[in-house]
Amino acid sequence: MARIPINIKEGKVAKEDDLIVGIDLGTTNSLVAYIKDGKAIAVRDQEGKSSLVPSIVYFSAIGRIVVGDSAKDKLITHPENTIYSVKRLMGKSYKDVAGLENYFGYKVIDDDTESLVKIRVEDRFYTPIELSAEILKALKVRVETELGRPVHRAVITVPAYFNDAQRQATRDAGKLAGLDVLRIVNEPTAASLAYGLDKDNQHDQTIAVYDLGGGTFDISILHLHDGIFEVLSTNGDTFLGGDDFDRAIMDYWIEHHQLDAEELARNKELSQALRLKAEEAKKTLSKEARFQSSLNGYAVSIDRDTFNGLIRKYVDKTLDCCRNALRDAQLDKKQIDRVVMVGGTTRVPLVKTSVSEFFGKPVYDQLDPDEVVALGAAIQADVLAGNQKEVLLLDVTPLSLGIETVGGLMDTIIPRNTKIPTRAGRQYTTSVDGQRNLKIAVYQGERDLVENNRKLGEFILKGIPPMPAGLPKIEIHFILNADGILKVKAKELRSNVEQEIEIRSSYGLSEEEMAKMLLESIQHAEEDMAVRGLLEARNEARNILLSADKFLQQNRAILSDEEISGIREYREQLRLATEGEDKDLINRVMEEINEFTRPLAQRAMDAVIADSLRGKKIS
Repeated sequence: MARIPINIKEGKVAKEDDLIVGIDLGTTNSLVAYIKDGKAIAVRDQEGKSSLVPSIVYFSAIGRIVVGDSAKDKLITHPENTIYSVKRLMGKSYKDVAGLENYFGYKVIDDDTESLVKIRVEDRFYTPIELSAEILKALKVRVETELGRPVHRAVITVPAYFNDAQRQATRDAGKLAGLDVLRIVNEPTAASLAYGLDKDNQHDQTIAVYDLGGGTFDISILHLHDGIFEVLSTNGDTFLGGDDFDRAIMDYWIEHHQLDAEELARNKELSQALRLKAEEAKKTLSKEARFQSSLNGYAVSIDRDTFNGLIRKYVDKTLDCCRNALRDAQLDKKQIDRVVMVGGTTRVPLVKTSVSEFFGKPVYDQLDPDEVVALGAAIQADVLAGNQKEVLLLDVTPLSLGIETVGGLMDTIIPRNTKIPTRAGRQYTTSVDGQRNLKIAVYQGERDLVENNRKLGEFILKGIPPMPAGLPKIEIHFILNADGILKVKAKELRSNVEQEIEIRSSYGLSEEEMAKMLLESIQHAEEDMAVRGLLEARNEARNILLSADKFLQQNRAILSDEEISGIREYREQLRLATEGEDKDLINRVMEEINEFTRPLAQRAMDAVIADSLRGKKIS
């Protein structure tokens, strides 16, 4: 199967030697790199000082979007319009980030559902995908300015611990930024490439890659044989990183100065100023024994021993992940040949010494830990560009494969450029009470709506036991073999009802037709995202409307007339909003109805518990 480069600007198939860049889309900072004269280079700012682009997005009052250092300056003055650590939200649902609302200076919408998280800025609602796309656009502009030529293709890295939803979100962000994302590469693999560990073909190696960034941690155990990386195990935490070290210093200062935590939560400007001061202290303590400064009339100071005491629990948590990864790989610490350090947070002395002591050997940290992943991504990109002839590329699927979901949306199960053979699966459920049959339509393509993609086939899963909507668990598996034959299986897990289809002529498209589909997907990415956002908002709103009806029906006895009237009024506002084309209005009304009903739902829950315990003794 061919890899198809496309030139978005000219609207045609690109030449094979078109540049492919490597991008490290990070929690705290992001970078872009490329190969120059056979060497990986991280692109620096116009002054030639820093290769880091802070992963921060600011929305000005006049609708201008600012990314990077200029946006970072707005964290204190305009915290509610300045978005940071968005990577922590990629592919996450509201429940995944529950309890962390006060951590973010901006408004993270929480409606206590499994829906993907949204961020509110003024009266607009953004997904982490859209915000990440802005960071990628800034990186695209940076490398294009450096090279004086357009860049359309990229390799983007993600933590090895990222799940399918997070990887797909990263792909979508790239597409929205106008980039054809050829590969999503694990960060530990990229780091190993940067160190050239793949060049030592004389010996088999077992490598531990310890990657502690601003917001994510993962440990990967890789086996390297004849230039081929095999991931033996991976472990980690997508919510652990340098941000937590900053938070520990903040909490220390809050307690030391007896500051009002609730007041800080309300005063976003002071909270952000304190967070940035804590970040400054962390960086200083990596080089010096003590940090001393002032903020709003308070003297803020901390020494390295105190800092070590505050963060030791987080460092220990990373070492627990290392133990788990070794156990899963069925290896002992002594069998690890190299320990590679990745991520800016590995500059913290306690981290470095703890990891070295744990593995019983010095760590590999000669390369800049901030740049090492981006450099490795550039090397992987160079391989894809065909400039390293000694490296064999496995065959990949040229277009994404997925199924149709509610509203005519395409849900990708096997993304484009996935190495084959492969298999992937996801769980779905029904949208109607008592639904007995489910049509599964399989599509190929890159657009968000199935009507713009190519239908490969369909079948019906029959005999689902009648249950309330949302209760059945339907697992759909795609199995793609080395010959490009796709088998799709569907199974209802509660009843074991199953059905499958085999699609032999799954590709049957010319390179020009494939290139046209890819080109259209990137050209229409913004339009597709808007349509997807509206359809998803409508689907979510319809679920809330059904829930509101059930809630009124089941809890009328404990609600006042004013409360019943309020729910009905919000319900009608939401119903009218779903008939319109404004997704932000739908999201806003959903947020309002959730805020209004949250205390009522708690009261209903208390009433249910009280009723179930009535007449019973608790010993």
